[in-house]
Amino acid sequence: MENTNYEINTMDYQGMIQAVFLATQDAISVVNERGVHILVNPAYTKITGLEYDDVIGKDALYDIEEGESLHMKVLTSKKPVQNTKLKIRPSGKTVVAQAAPIIVNGVMKGSVAVLHDMSGIKDLTDKLEEAEKKLRELTYKYKPEDIIGDSAVIREVKIMIEKAAKVPATVLLRGESGTGKELFANSIHAQSSRNYNKFIRVNCAALSDSLLESELFGYEEGSFTGALKGGRKGLFEEANKGTIFLDEISEISMNTQAKLLRVLQEKEIMRVGSNKTIAVDVRVIAATNADLIKSVEEGKFREDLFYRLSILPIFIPPLRERKEDIPILVKNFIVKFNDDYGRNIVDISNKALRILVNHEWPGNVRELENVVGRSIINMNINEKVIQTEHLPHLYSNKKVHINNGAMLKNENIINLSEIIEKAESEYISNVYITLNRNKTKTAKVLGISIRSLYYKMEKYGIE
Repeated sequence: MENTNYEINTMDYQGMIQAVFLATQDAISVVNERGVHILVNPAYTKITGLEYDDVIGKDALYDIEEGESLHMKVLTSKKPVQNTKLKIRPSGKTVVAQAAPIIVNGVMKGSVAVLHDMSGIKDLTDKLEEAEKKLRELTYKYKPEDIIGDSAVIREVKIMIEKAAKVPATVLLRGESGTGKELFANSIHAQSSRNYNKFIRVNCAALSDSLLESELFGYEEGSFTGALKGGRKGLFEEANKGTIFLDEISEISMNTQAKLLRVLQEKEIMRVGSNKTIAVDVRVIAATNADLIKSVEEGKFREDLFYRLSILPIFIPPLRERKEDIPILVKNFIVKFNDDYGRNIVDISNKALRILVNHEWPGNVRELENVVGRSIINMNINEKVIQTEHLPHLYSNKKVHINNGAMLKNENIINLSEIIEKAESEYISNVYITLNRNKTKTAKVLGISIRSLYYKMEKYGIE
């Protein structure tokens, strides 16, 4: 009677083992002592793309596209083989496999292998990277390592950026247009304790005074024609616990300056059309390419606001003062445009690089990025190295003086079309700046369509 129960239990046990073998999500394959497949489960057929009848009776190498057979290693060494990366056929999937010997009564009977599909792990990694990217878009656009350069002046700036990140003080970034002030502001935020909260950029020069005020401080319902029902939060409220970056701070009106001063002093805002204050906790980083001290002397900028903003002033040097960084910047831009344009540019010639190093770069890093991008566009698809002929014409902000009757040296003689393009570029740029970078007004004054203006600005690299 006991023997019968034992037989029944053994049969139940074998059935349970078979059920587990069929139901497990990990792919399992079994070979005999000769390395011939004798058993696979449904998960195996799913991951490899091979049907059961296709693989049974085939040797251990039959399902491997890249890598060594774990089964054969086990049969040879009679020892388990741990995590090994393989590419299997015909699905082409990458798996991590483990294998161990099957030993019965001290005799090697075969090998069993378990395959883990890496595609699920890759999908999860991709999703995590995508989530991190979206979080970064919400919080900050650039990372500290995006500050490229190893010159003495840029190392000094990096040290100041690190110091600024450790304290909540207001920062004033000063530097010419195109030096990358937003990049440095992002870096301060990214290294600060506020880095998981919002980083909001505001171009103060791009908005009218009334619109800038409502954007910064918000408004109550009915405060002006077109105001949304229920009112709207301002950017200071949106940036609460985070950082707000006020670019072109020199362009704000005296009225808006007074309200900004209140934010810095009292840490509170008042929406347009309201008499109630709202507490905010926002780190302010301001930036300008103007001489604010001169603006203060001329009565265009509040002295008290200037001192509130410049608690921690940081000067961003122009590219002409750190030319030793140009080679590494060029290499960095090549990598960037390879990704953007789907190209495979590997380098720049020494002669072309010398031309770039000798240029004065009135447009700074932004101009250099523009030149590298345009150079790559000028290259044929099979060309891999930027040569001098790929470089666009480099413009200088120096005045051109023509002396009547003076003899020109050969090296100063250039094509007439280049002189015309140079004059056109400088005139468009001057008009654009004079009209506060208003493209519609610039096109109207120049007597050309807005579409033509965009084309010419792109052609000449006018930012």
